[in-house]
Amino acid sequence: MGLELIQDAIEKVKLIRDRLVTAQSRKRSYSDKRCRPLEFTVGDHAFLLVSPMKGVLRFSKK
Repeated sequence: MGLELIQDAIEKVKLIRDRLVTAQSRKRSYSDKRCRPLEFTVGDHAFLLVSPMKGVLRFSKK
């Protein structure tokens, strides 16, 4: 009884992992089709994502 339950759980985990891998590859292929390589030339304006710094930054000793 206990051994069969463990084997069933292991088989279900393998099935879930296989389905996750297929879903990930499907999503990756869809994303790769829509994505195009970015090309920039000198003088192009581009947005830069900058996150705020955490904490207080001190340049001198107190």
